[in-house]
Amino acid sequence: MTVGELFASAGVWVGALALSVGVGAVLVPWVLRRTEGDIDAEAAAARTLAGSVWIGLLERLGITLSLLAGYPEGLAVVVAIKGLGRVYELRERPSARERFVVGTLASVSWAGACGLAGRAVIHLIVAGIG
Repeated sequence: MTVGELFASAGVWVGALALSVGVGAVLVPWVLRRTEGDIDAEAAAARTLAGSVWIGLLERLGITLSLLAGYPEGLAVVVAIKGLGRVYELRERPSARERFVVGTLASVSWAGACGLAGRAVIHLIVAGIG
């Protein structure tokens, strides 16, 4: 890999991570607002899932990083850690379960798309097409 390819690849990593975390911070709450029916349930679920914003940001960062690094198994590790961290909280507050599942699926889908797209662009750069 040449120095130019190395810098281009680093730029793709930074761009993919910025898209994953930054746009995901807007996209996931938008999806959640579209899927929730009752305002009272929304307020209760938001209170029960303390730290959701930071957990989501770190989740998207971890998933995108693992895909960019060529370690797709990292996605399972991130989701498992998140699920294990919330299992008792969700057991006690069933109203938050649907919000957790929908938010996780939206977050994982977006982070996966960013990671895979970034990986594809890096392959194009290295192959000399980009």
